[in-house]
Amino acid sequence: MAEQADVVIAGARCAGAVAAATLARQGLRVIAVDPAHFPSTTVSTHLLFAGGVAELARAGVLERVEKIGAPRLSRAFIGGPGHGAAGGYTPVDGLDYGMCVRRAPLDAALVDAAREAGADVREGHRVTEVLWENGRAVGVRVRSRAGGDPEEPGGQSGSAGSGDQGGFGSSGGRGGSGSSGRARGSAGSQGSRASGEYEIRARLVIGADGRRSTLARLLGAEQPRVTHANGRACYYAYYEDPREEWRNTAAMWLTGRELGNAFPCDGGLSLVLLMPPVERVPDFRGNLEAEFERTVTLVPGLAERLSGCSRATKVVSSTTHPSYFRRSSGQGWALVGDAGHFKDPVTAQGIRDAIRFARLLGERAGGVIGDPAALDDAVRAWERRRNAECVHTYHWTNLLGRGDALAPVQFELLRVLTDGPGGVRRVLDVYSRLRDPRETLALPGLLRATVRALAHGAGERPAILRSATEALRELAGNRREARRLVLP
Repeated sequence: MAEQADVVIAGARCAGAVAAATLARQGLRVIAVDPAHFPSTTVSTHLLFAGGVAELARAGVLERVEKIGAPRLSRAFIGGPGHGAAGGYTPVDGLDYGMCVRRAPLDAALVDAAREAGADVREGHRVTEVLWENGRAVGVRVRSRAGGDPEEPGGQSGSAGSGDQGGFGSSGGRGGSGSSGRARGSAGSQGSRASGEYEIRARLVIGADGRRSTLARLLGAEQPRVTHANGRACYYAYYEDPREEWRNTAAMWLTGRELGNAFPCDGGLSLVLLMPPVERVPDFRGNLEAEFERTVTLVPGLAERLSGCSRATKVVSSTTHPSYFRRSSGQGWALVGDAGHFKDPVTAQGIRDAIRFARLLGERAGGVIGDPAALDDAVRAWERRRNAECVHTYHWTNLLGRGDALAPVQFELLRVLTDGPGGVRRVLDVYSRLRDPRETLALPGLLRATVRALAHGAGERPAILRSATEALRELAGNRREARRLVLP
């Protein structure tokens, strides 16, 4: 006999937990399953700007998250050769600071909030199949893991994420043509509840299981509608950080093609994130920690910032994490967080968007959960809103995420934008989603930045010119791509 629920969610990290809490607060029966046992970490750079902190508040979890002890990052610093600028935030809902909270305590706090709201969160359980009736998703089949079993790679316990489970897909057939309630697109074998497998029937099936989403594959939505390769890799570690004068400041330095960051977080630590061009990935293979330390020295501002600090953890890496939008709504189902949309970590938008759009999905779907036609309309409208709000940030992120010879143009653009009173605040307004990123990508400003980069680029001028021309062509195609994503 299958269990009955209003909503079943695969994945219980940022997106899944917030969706579960939002729906459960409306009195709905919500079951969320996740193969992880919390607290547990996942690969993530976990920085929130003021707009992201505001989303924690809107989701009703900010007070709980602040108790973890991460410092309030009220200032940001942007630097590079011959330039450095610092500034604060325009308040968002009265909140004028960012935060960088490690994922193990953050995700555990969100799971606790979902349970407190009334959701049934099951740790060590994985969705293996979607149940269908007449082309509609009507539930899932779940396998429970023994407590000591290792987590399988990818899917609901994915390995590199910014917003929910997996992180940083290929085509599959449409998974919704069944007519008898039998499972289609199986990721596992049939079994009985006694053997650790069982079924949950639900009015809405939500995939919040990350970039390597099992649900996206089972629903036939794994192939992205649009995608963009990452131009930078990610390598990070945590440092013991006694530098109190930096404790309220998230900082980044762009030196040549090297990008380095330092974000103070909970536990008296700082997250040190290096984002070298993907062409340098072979340099790190077989020599990860030594190359990490060497790369810090290639960014003199970061190296000075880390004076007196000591690395406390191993280096974590993600080298392949393309950005994308997937189809994220269908009859009886939705994909939220990284399962449906992922942006390069270079602009640190993943957790903010996971929390925001999980909450909005719950608010939109909860009131019509008993009306299939109205529910499908609501979920489609939610997807269009997500795409409309995210697409220009996606394009801006793709530009900043390039690690090629465009880097000198990026630096000159940041120099111009952060010069003068209020310059850093205006840039932070883009990161907090108060300002349209297209304002920073206006053609006259890009051309001026390119001219300045060429003037200072000496031997790199041909490469800078080629990269700038490619970037301008890409920007020209963005309007067409945006229309594809926003129009019904």
